[in-house]
Amino acid sequence: MRTDDDSWDINTSVGSTALFVAAARALGGRAADALACDPFAELFVSAAGGEWADLLDGRVRDHPLLTPDFGIPFQQHQLARTRYFDEYLRVAVAGGIRQVVVLAAGLDARAYRLPWLEGCTVYELDRPQVLDFKRETLADAGRSPIADRREVAVDLRSDWPKALRSSGFDADRPAAWLIEGLLIYLTPTAQDELFAAVDELSASGSRVAIEQMDPLPADAAEALTAGGDAGSEWLRLIYNEPRDEATAWFDARGWRGDRVYLPEYIRSLGGTPAGAEGRQQSLINLVTVVR
Repeated sequence: MRTDDDSWDINTSVGSTALFVAAARALGGRAADALACDPFAELFVSAAGGEWADLLDGRVRDHPLLTPDFGIPFQQHQLARTRYFDEYLRVAVAGGIRQVVVLAAGLDARAYRLPWLEGCTVYELDRPQVLDFKRETLADAGRSPIADRREVAVDLRSDWPKALRSSGFDADRPAAWLIEGLLIYLTPTAQDELFAAVDELSASGSRVAIEQMDPLPADAAEALTAGGDAGSEWLRLIYNEPRDEATAWFDARGWRGDRVYLPEYIRSLGGTPAGAEGRQQSLINLVTVVR
């Protein structure tokens, strides 16, 4: 169960979800028709070792990420959102933005793999243990960042705006913000506080890309709890509560935004939503707002 002052590293609690997501990107990206490909995901999963490395090597057959009812739709979800955020950054940089802020960066390796980030400064905010694992894994693999990558080792429940500014962030210049795979791990109040900080730090011309999820219906939450598997573990990590919708929140403060639900976005890319036409994916939506 989450608490307001809980802690984690790359292998525990919220931190372990970064490895779960990386494994999904690695597995899903092997398909010839994958919606996106993140070659760095395999590096992270292999470096974690144990069951994670065994999963990639095919030595594990019984794993939630391999099941047709959850694992395959989840792989597609991760690749689709990767495609969305990658394209969002391409458009932002083409529009002249040179500051990128990744909140709860986890195992995001865009500063290493997106060629259009050359000449940009990328601020990655996360707990130090997560950032250490990422940096050391990629250094051991001989990988160097394309962008000017700056680690901001901070818990987002603390004064992260101060830490961001101290790392060189200039609030008088436009920025592109990434809020991917984060909001469900925040209370509704903490989400609004994070949005308010982003709003305050964003100059004219800034952009924010957001992944959000509608609350799980009660019957779906009960089914996950009763399952006693990865789904029930995940449910204990999130705050499955009603909260402000991001597009409306930013629109009310002078931003212009739009959103698309994940199945619709997958279809726009020529794909077919997995899992009973995107049943599991239908709660996920992707948002971009521009100031």
